[in-house]
Amino acid sequence: MADFDYQTDVPDGTLDAHKKYSHPLVDRYASSEMSYIFSPACKFTTWRKMWLALAVSEQELGIEISDEQIKELADNVNNIDFEKANEYEKKFRHDVMGHVHAYGDVAPTAMPIIHLGATSCFIGDNTDCVQLKKALELTRRKLVKVIDTLRTFAIANKNLPTLGFTHYQAAQLTTVGKRATLWMQDLLLDLEKLEREIETLPMRGVKGTTGTQASFLELFNGDHDKVKELNKKVCKIMGFKKAIPVSGQTYTRKIDYHILSILSGISQSAYKMCGDIRLLANLKEIEEPFAKNQIGSSAMAYKRNPMRSERVCSIARYVMSLPAAAAGTASSQWFERTLDDSAIRRIYLPEGFLGVDVILNLLENISNGLHVWPEVVNKHVMEELPFMSTEVILMECVKAGGDRQELHEAIRVHSMAAGAVVKGEGKPNDLMERIANDDLFKAVHDKLDELVKPILFVGRAVEQVGEFMEEEVDPVLSKYADLLKVENKDGVNV
Repeated sequence: MADFDYQTDVPDGTLDAHKKYSHPLVDRYASSEMSYIFSPACKFTTWRKMWLALAVSEQELGIEISDEQIKELADNVNNIDFEKANEYEKKFRHDVMGHVHAYGDVAPTAMPIIHLGATSCFIGDNTDCVQLKKALELTRRKLVKVIDTLRTFAIANKNLPTLGFTHYQAAQLTTVGKRATLWMQDLLLDLEKLEREIETLPMRGVKGTTGTQASFLELFNGDHDKVKELNKKVCKIMGFKKAIPVSGQTYTRKIDYHILSILSGISQSAYKMCGDIRLLANLKEIEEPFAKNQIGSSAMAYKRNPMRSERVCSIARYVMSLPAAAAGTASSQWFERTLDDSAIRRIYLPEGFLGVDVILNLLENISNGLHVWPEVVNKHVMEELPFMSTEVILMECVKAGGDRQELHEAIRVHSMAAGAVVKGEGKPNDLMERIANDDLFKAVHDKLDELVKPILFVGRAVEQVGEFMEEEVDPVLSKYADLLKVENKDGVNV
């Protein structure tokens, strides 16, 4: 056998294209849409749009900026030489100034007025706001689609009785559709929080180096009204209703915390839903989609592991951890600003959204292909239902003239014996046979089958599904009807 050094790294020049860390959220899981929002292309074209919006607004308020300069800026928003920008950044040790000079190279006439009166956070923070808003809107669209898909599943299975579980022990019956409404209700609460954040999200706006707008007040020769109007104009151009009322150098990092808390909430809901599906898969009652050539295990060829649901839980667990980091950032911003927020925000803001994007892609796929095995569901119901039906049997016998105490004792004895058979011998529950052979229960012998129909034990579960759809779900889906028409783009790995 040839000698081989297992400890030696890959030699230089070998596999060069694959020597950098590949982020799984981007390269393996998330959609191209969400990846684009946090891409350099989106970020730096938005920087240029911010500079253009500032110049247009300043010109409208009387600053000497020519139409030629505005046109030059507009014509070159997408004309970015990233290599040149990187060279400038290395030279100046400043990313914003690197891009100011790269923009000036292609818009030389406008170079003197690019970034006029602004600070780096005018570009950085306002662009963050734009990206966050885009990401929130994409998240909303995907969340609405998940709710819509679950609606179909819940309605299709609203009449199918299934064991309810408390403490993961058999409890009163519910229906498969009713259980799905529990998942949907959590997601609707998340959607409500998400919508509120989209509607109220402010820009940083035009604030200056420490939030006092001093540079802009100087630019407009002490005209406070023009400074205020500049703030409004820039926000409007960029699609925002308002700017944050006051700031230091940055917008308050509490906003990041609130956004990540919403993403955490969606992840919590997804984890709960997929946790249920994983347990039901073990019971063989419900299975997530399983592709024709999918391999469940490299060793155990028969397995149908719930890998989509497991992936949801895995990524959700990470996203749920992010608000703690954002809380630490928000709480540690000394006075008007420190820079210890910068590096970590480059990580947890994109990753929070990319993670939730993966989760929602998976939830839609899972919900659209959930397979229910009614016979298995019914088998489990009938293993437990005899015990649950004893109160109904007792009452029917009492109505026919039986002694309640005598009947109760007989049911207790039969139940203990049937339980011993199930647990001790591994045999089916024979409680109904015992009751059918006991003359004490003769009054119900001819209608025993009718008394133990599962649907009689689900309470208002069926009606609750219909009412929930009519009162809660359908109005929401009607409100977002246009979003349901938009197709999700490629790049989704499920």
